[in-house]
Amino acid sequence: MKIETLRWAGNKLEMIDQRILPAAFEYSSYDSAASVADGIRSMVVRGAPAIGVAAAYGVALEALRLQGAFTTAFESGMEAGFTVLAQSRPTAVNLFWGLERMRRVWGSMAGQDNAAVARRLLDEAHEIRSEDIRINRAMGAFGAELLPDGARVLTHCNAGALATAGHGTALGILRSAVEAGKKISVIADETRPFLQGARLTAWEMVQENIPVTLITDNMAGFMMSRGEVDAVVVGTDRVAANGDVANKIGTYMVAVLARRHGIPFYVACPLSTIDLAVRDGAAIPIEERSAEEVTGFRDAQWAAKGVKVRNPAFDITPAELVTALVTEKGVVNRPNRENIAGLFRS
Repeated sequence: MKIETLRWAGNKLEMIDQRILPAAFEYSSYDSAASVADGIRSMVVRGAPAIGVAAAYGVALEALRLQGAFTTAFESGMEAGFTVLAQSRPTAVNLFWGLERMRRVWGSMAGQDNAAVARRLLDEAHEIRSEDIRINRAMGAFGAELLPDGARVLTHCNAGALATAGHGTALGILRSAVEAGKKISVIADETRPFLQGARLTAWEMVQENIPVTLITDNMAGFMMSRGEVDAVVVGTDRVAANGDVANKIGTYMVAVLARRHGIPFYVACPLSTIDLAVRDGAAIPIEERSAEEVTGFRDAQWAAKGVKVRNPAFDITPAELVTALVTEKGVVNRPNRENIAGLFRS
């Protein structure tokens, strides 16, 4: 695995600081739930699966930090840890999935000493990380079959190894296709305003010598109209029970353009990202981030001072625009409430 987004080292969690890529490659270290929550909130780590894994480690770190405390202090401290992690980002359902899984493990350890609880929670966090990589590999194998040899694939945002514990969801499909011997080339939207495509997707593909062309977000329609895109593959932060997809802002426009030009639009979707409790996309909370992400980047400022800004981080792509969801259980064509529910019955 060439890119290790999260790693356990010296009883601490280390995560690649994705805010400074590709200019610099550095790991930041975390030793508590609050510090991990800050890393999630500030975008050191991003991408729904990676956020879920990070949150699991945040719970384990808090248990390790509190293992010498009295029972009441341990329990209250753990509850505070769960709360601060749950408040870090609202849209990515993997965050809440990971926290709920860790809470179930904690509940199963009732009556055992704090040190044993901490060890068990850390084991579970390790398993969630390993499981994520296995799931991504399975999705990659299913998705690779959808792409013809020589396909030129457009992707939006970063759903690669950096957005997961490894291999990636959308980019995992492309990696698996390349591993299978297919000649795949990538077109990466820059993904305004945080530039995850320009900074992260392009960087990942360059590291692995997979051909990649960077375009601005408003060039996608032009490329499609010239017959230069064969498929679109994106990831997702939450899928509603009816198949509506929440993903990085701009995904909806790409889906509309793909439909207009008869190009398949695939969504890489681990089951942990499907939220059956949410009826449709209208009920998915959309995070609004700071104006500074839109008015400039790092030390550069290009917008007029005092201008009003909207900065929704995600949008909703209706299920009718999705050709297929690619899951670890297989491909779901024309996703709807019935065939999505069926994934959880088999």
